[in-house]
Amino acid sequence: MEKQLPQRWDLDVFFPGGSASEAFRTYLDQLEADISSWDGQLQQEALSLAEQATFQAALTGIQSIAVRLKEAGAFISCLTAQNVKDEQATLLGGRVKSLSAAFASVLTAWDVHLMKLDETTWKGMLSLPEVEPVAFPLQERRRRAQEKLSPEQEKLANDLAVDGYHAWQDLSNAVTGRMSLEVEIEGEIKQLSVGQAANLGYHPDRSVREQVFAKWNEAWAKEAELFAKALNHLAGFRLALYRHRGWDSVLREPLDIGRMQEGTLDAMWEAINNRKDRLVSYLNRKARLLGVEKLSWHDVAAPIRSNQQQVSYDEAAAFILEQFDRFHPELARFSRRAFEEGWIEAEDRAGKRPGGFCSSFPVSGQSRVFMTYAGHAKNVSTLAHELGHAYHQQVVSGLPPLAQNYAMNVAETASTFAEMIVADAAVKHAKSDEERLSLLEDKLQQCVAFFMNIQARFLFEKRFYEQRKKGLVSVGELNRLMVEAQKEAYCDALSAYEPHFWASKLHFYITSYPFYNFPYTFGYLFSLSVYARALQEGPGFAEKYDALLRDTGRMTVEELAMRHLGEDITTVAFWQTAVDLAVADIEEFLRLTE
Repeated sequence: MEKQLPQRWDLDVFFPGGSASEAFRTYLDQLEADISSWDGQLQQEALSLAEQATFQAALTGIQSIAVRLKEAGAFISCLTAQNVKDEQATLLGGRVKSLSAAFASVLTAWDVHLMKLDETTWKGMLSLPEVEPVAFPLQERRRRAQEKLSPEQEKLANDLAVDGYHAWQDLSNAVTGRMSLEVEIEGEIKQLSVGQAANLGYHPDRSVREQVFAKWNEAWAKEAELFAKALNHLAGFRLALYRHRGWDSVLREPLDIGRMQEGTLDAMWEAINNRKDRLVSYLNRKARLLGVEKLSWHDVAAPIRSNQQQVSYDEAAAFILEQFDRFHPELARFSRRAFEEGWIEAEDRAGKRPGGFCSSFPVSGQSRVFMTYAGHAKNVSTLAHELGHAYHQQVVSGLPPLAQNYAMNVAETASTFAEMIVADAAVKHAKSDEERLSLLEDKLQQCVAFFMNIQARFLFEKRFYEQRKKGLVSVGELNRLMVEAQKEAYCDALSAYEPHFWASKLHFYITSYPFYNFPYTFGYLFSLSVYARALQEGPGFAEKYDALLRDTGRMTVEELAMRHLGEDITTVAFWQTAVDLAVADIEEFLRLTE
């Protein structure tokens, strides 16, 4: 990597011309025609999937549309993320959502035919060599269909969701895109997008953080009424659908999507709560190091050294590749390709949406990583994290499309695992106690994020849905619920909290996945257990690691852990071991800061 690495991604390799791409419009036209064709065929009552040829043809057609639709969705998500004011991309996104709704109706019709098959015929189909690789997701699909409304009602709900349910997510994205903060840094007035402002949470100067935090809260408070409407109506749509389906628990859908048992989730939180006292010790020590009695919300992610070294993008890439190579040369080779071939959008510029993500393009066999790189150690971690996602997709890319659909909780396993490789290796190779302390602090911030911040989101969302069942929830009540959840999750160890976090955190507005929070913590702790096994077994574990990733889309998380780790993850003991590994760095941190 002698030449400077590109910091803007290449999207033209998929569809040249961005949101003005004629090739993309032609692609959508063909996709629309194929969806319509299969809709017509599957609506025929005379059609029988009991015939092997018909069953396999439908399976092939459905999977073909699914991957092409995912490719279209990935392209749109990249366009709208790189430029939140790209109106044409937003319009195209509306068309993709409409196609997704139409395809959902096709799937509903497909479900009807799947449910018509008697058990003997069904089992016979699943045992076919061409079908057996996707037997698990097919079984799952048939079961879920039996637990929903009638096909006609589900089709209506899908159609109404385009301009109802999903529209609230679009509204929140649009409002976020137009927002900006005016701050003064080193005597210069700057107009920042919310994504750029979020990066200042890592600024070493506390006065800058205080100023940005105040402006941040002002900005979200100004738009709070709009976000409250979006959140209330998004949740209202979801709750109404659950009620008609006869689903009592708001956790039923996210747990089913995550292919996990509620007992597994409860065991994980219990293990975390058992060690919260250690995290409070860390937070209190960090407060002393920063010269304050208690940390404020804006201090939690702040560096403990005011002269924290900036890391250039090329330096970050070289460091990540070096650490990946020590564990898994194939992961390093893959990531080098991503850096060199323009798979990563990292440039720090206005107009981008906040946060980071990885989008896979299954038809093209590539991925794209999005973030805003500003030279912080946290940015290096984010980069490694998203590359982990991309590698996971690469590992499963040879499987049938239905077997590639792994849930978010295990998707976060690969990403946080990659992040851990980089963080742990950096600590071990630190050249001084000062450098070691800074790197330990980065790792412990991850613990705080996954054990406290994510838990606060989970507690808030759970309580918000209980209140929403009774009626609309006001801005004031949303703020109260948010601060209450943050105080509980952080054991009241902070002096100030972020009441409008429910508005600023886009995860609450993602319609494809309710409770877009606990899977992060699951992935962090599960990957820590996998990482511990990798350290124990050495280089030979890389092959086993790939095998585990390859199975993430074709079994429950409990089955995955038992098959590849020999562990029962429904027990507190499994999670306690992982939590103890995570907080072990606190003792070293406290020793170095005496």
